[in-house]
Amino acid sequence: MPENTDAIWLTQDAYDKLADELESLKTEGRPAVTDKIASARAEGDLSENGGYHAAREEQGQMEARIRQLEDMLRRAKVGKAPASGKVAPGSRVTVAYDGDLDDTDTFILGSREMLGLDVDIEVDVFSPQSPLGYAVLGAGEGDAVTYRAPNGRTIAVTVVKVEAHR
Repeated sequence: MPENTDAIWLTQDAYDKLADELESLKTEGRPAVTDKIASARAEGDLSENGGYHAAREEQGQMEARIRQLEDMLRRAKVGKAPASGKVAPGSRVTVAYDGDLDDTDTFILGSREMLGLDVDIEVDVFSPQSPLGYAVLGAGEGDAVTYRAPNGRTIAVTVVKVEAHR
């Protein structure tokens, strides 16, 4: 497996937005949800207190997002993905199924967050850990690879084009 599968390539704008979101969740979100929990707790019986349970659920979701953002920012590489001619996180990849150039898909290997908000939402994104993403990682144009789909079927694809995203 190639070395940089854990890298998350981000534009500077995307990195800044994620960092701002993290800061906001930590400085504003946490105290707000803590206040909601305290207010609901003050209402009495917690076993039938819908407001309390909703606030605890919100807290759990927020803490999960904080952990996700911290992980992404820790692994982030800001700038353009390296243009090595090989599929790497941040690459825009076109594959042909079973070598049929009439049956192709184009996707970005990485994460939605790496795209920023100004990118066409029609682009598919596959993580390097997905079956297809893992199979093409490190492959070059013309390389044929196979992967096992979630349904157990083995699928053959040929890498038709590799380019740096943006």
